[in-house]
Amino acid sequence: MKLKEFNKQHNHQYSAERYYIRPRQKEVQKSLERFQDAKFGIMFHWGLYSQWGIIESWALPDADRDWAWSEIDSDLSCAEFRRQYWDLIQSFNPVAFDPEQWAKTAKDAGFQYLLFTTKHHDGFCLWDTHYTDFKVTSPECPFSTNENADICKSLFDAFRSEGLKVHAYFSKPDWHSEYYWPKGYAKNEFMTRNTSYNTLLHPGLWRQFRTYTKNQLLELVTRYGRIECLWLDGGQVRPINGMNLHLSGIMKEARRIQPWLMVADRTVGGRNENFITPEQTVPDHPILVPWESCVTLGSSFSYRVQDTFKSAKKVIHLLCDIVAKGGNLALDIGPRPDGRLPEEVYPILSEVGRWLKKNGYAIYGTRPAAPYRNGNLAYTSKGDEVYAIYLPAEEDDANNLPTQLHIPFNRTVNRVLFNGREVPFTCGPKGISVSVTDAFERENAYVFTCR
Repeated sequence: MKLKEFNKQHNHQYSAERYYIRPRQKEVQKSLERFQDAKFGIMFHWGLYSQWGIIESWALPDADRDWAWSEIDSDLSCAEFRRQYWDLIQSFNPVAFDPEQWAKTAKDAGFQYLLFTTKHHDGFCLWDTHYTDFKVTSPECPFSTNENADICKSLFDAFRSEGLKVHAYFSKPDWHSEYYWPKGYAKNEFMTRNTSYNTLLHPGLWRQFRTYTKNQLLELVTRYGRIECLWLDGGQVRPINGMNLHLSGIMKEARRIQPWLMVADRTVGGRNENFITPEQTVPDHPILVPWESCVTLGSSFSYRVQDTFKSAKKVIHLLCDIVAKGGNLALDIGPRPDGRLPEEVYPILSEVGRWLKKNGYAIYGTRPAAPYRNGNLAYTSKGDEVYAIYLPAEEDDANNLPTQLHIPFNRTVNRVLFNGREVPFTCGPKGISVSVTDAFERENAYVFTCR
């Protein structure tokens, strides 16, 4: 099964009305307002899997082999594959990692916050945790002597220095932990993405894992500076599946340290999912509660050799579509094994940054405006202004803009501005018609301000 097909089958249908609960804490509510203002985050999936250029972590469970090994040419057993994979800690050495350069690139591209994989499902920790030796600062890892060995600290500090916020991805399942996949509990050592034991029959083991998880989460919010959000992946770890982390209690303790802290307990719902997170997809309708779609710039969340990437035009249109429907875009990039970002992403991000520098007023700090999306138009608003963003057809390389543009919304309009100048328009029962006759610079998307 291809990854795209897997995501389609396993993603929840994100019906906000079904399970969203507004957080009670006023500080968290303020954080959500700031989050909804930010609109654009950069996400990085980076870890041991990057060295082999394979899917992030998912090749480890036997139960996921059929789809997760689609790009892995090997006849190894899953058990042997896991043994070789765990040994990658001995070769993880991204000597070209430059956190300041990552942060500057993100700032110049118009990103407002970082979302970084502190630990994926494989359990490899990219910070100097005190609770496992399976970490980047372990003496077993050659990168442990580097000045940036505590990758999370270096990266978080660099992004904050550029004025960007920090969101921390954290996997609830940990397939390397002796408390999650202890040996001798799984039949024939056939591993699934769940615990290898029945938590009801072995409550002591589960308690140990719950304590381990709590300690790591509190460690991140205690030792790693201001964090805006704990972005928790691995939705199978939930009470209904017999894997209750007592997350509400953990978050209560975490907010004693950082009262503004948001949490995204992905696909679980309830009070610990402060915003919802569709993956590799954009809802076809507006969602009027906080949400963020995580979408890859390349073909995968993690590094691939000779990958293909979305164009800057595609990214800009994706961002406009998401913002018009009330969401944020977390654009994911898979860093290379040596610590550099793929060379191909720089011109893409630079072009996106130039567009946002000129037109970001129609993105940042906005809220949705009816009719949200229709045809080539996306709508956002700020105060009394409504922005109609014209998105040229994807196949239109010249980015043509009609000389007569119909904007079909029912509202009183006194002025229409394009490129900072008033343009003529007429009002009718089905909207307004705008005339564009003067010369203009070709862009990937065009913003009209309606007042």
